[in-house]
Amino acid sequence: MDYGLLMSNVETQFGERKLTQQDLLYESLRHAILSGAIREGSRLLATRALAEQLGIARNSVLYAYERLTDEGFISASRHGSIVSEVSRAASPSLSAWREHAATPAFGLSRRVTGLPHERARPDDASPFRPGVPALDEFPLGQWRTCVERAWRAIDPRELDYRNHAGHPSLRRAIADYVRVSRSVRCTPEQVFVTSGTQASLDLCACLLADVGDSAWVENPGYHGAKAAFRTAGLNLVPIPVDAAGMAPESAHWQDNPPKLIYLTPSHQYPLGSVLSLERRWSIIENATARGAWIIEDDYDSELRHSGPPLPSIQGLAEESPVIYLGTFSKTMFPALRIGFMVVPAHLATAVEGALVELSRQGRVADQIALADFIDSGKYARHLRRMRRLYQQRRVALVGAIERRMSDLLTVSSDGGGMHLTVRLDAPLKDRDVSAAMQREGLTISPLSTFCLSGSERDTPPPASATPDARYNGFMVGYARVLPDQADALVARLERVIRSML
Repeated sequence: MDYGLLMSNVETQFGERKLTQQDLLYESLRHAILSGAIREGSRLLATRALAEQLGIARNSVLYAYERLTDEGFISASRHGSIVSEVSRAASPSLSAWREHAATPAFGLSRRVTGLPHERARPDDASPFRPGVPALDEFPLGQWRTCVERAWRAIDPRELDYRNHAGHPSLRRAIADYVRVSRSVRCTPEQVFVTSGTQASLDLCACLLADVGDSAWVENPGYHGAKAAFRTAGLNLVPIPVDAAGMAPESAHWQDNPPKLIYLTPSHQYPLGSVLSLERRWSIIENATARGAWIIEDDYDSELRHSGPPLPSIQGLAEESPVIYLGTFSKTMFPALRIGFMVVPAHLATAVEGALVELSRQGRVADQIALADFIDSGKYARHLRRMRRLYQQRRVALVGAIERRMSDLLTVSSDGGGMHLTVRLDAPLKDRDVSAAMQREGLTISPLSTFCLSGSERDTPPPASATPDARYNGFMVGYARVLPDQADALVARLERVIRSML
């Protein structure tokens, strides 16, 4: 065994991370045993001999051998240090692992492998990518001041596992804010801080439904809700959406009564429609009669461009069966990872008890800083500024589309949020156009990927399917499209579509 070559090969695997001689020898011997290069029953060189061969201190060899002995890789005997059989039995060789890892038994669950993978890469910087705010406009200096003040004020006891429902200051600030801005009926005890809307959806599926229960989702609708419900073992029932939002018929209530109803009523995702007041009342009444929970995802209602934000469904009726979800990813920044849910008063104590086992809060400084950001008025001022900015960018983008592509695209969403919904009025598939745009470095999300083709555990229609004409189009984000860039960006989209025709 050439121990010097072995150490050289292992050292390259650690890149710029420099190891001491004793750590490098330990890692090298461990790797050789695991990979089978040094077999069971083999006797290692004596510590003095190995130290002389490698030109290192004998103490370094002793250290490596002692660690391997403590971990069960080698055992001491009167014949020297012997590679134990236990180490090989407990740790299969790398080649054996690679062989097993390729088999289905070592793959991901069917729940996960069945999920669609249509969303953009996290590092996608395309200006048309929906759902990402204008991060360069965020008041980072003000936020940094709030964070620094929070760390100065933190009590050491707050670094422990506590406040499973979220920091009390943030729960109070959120309750005060949504009561005024969204007409939500709540006290701080009904507010539960989460790590974002996806975490809130996972909790709702876990807390409110059992495996095999039915969950109604808007069709087309939000990928994240469908993923949360699928992985919780719920049956998805797609309910069609029109210009007045989710449109369940009496047959839906009779044939597929829901346990959960997921809604984006103030700005339907992705079409942008607003759920009518008549349907809001109808859904509340039917859900109450059937013991179903309504999950109201109010993901970007603060960014409405015409008139004040619409009041929530939750606030329409006293003790309505509504779980209200909010997030700061759109109004602040996605990496903050803070969302919240508001539960009915009679459920609050039970939810708080369940969260002791189901959730562990973190980022206490960020929660305190966010409470400060809201209480000081900085959050409201930031929102007012972003509404004006997004309105300007939306007008510029719509104008460019209508000037250049009125024969190819029809803008159909209302004036809220951070994205447009456009219908493709050409004999092309939205997925094909989206793929061609991706090769041009621009991301536009095809609407057809947000649709389910049937009921229950159904999957999105295959790419080869002809999309429904109503949902053959795109979500186009405009939060990061500067007004003076809109025309040039639309020109690139126009060039791709006309070349495909």
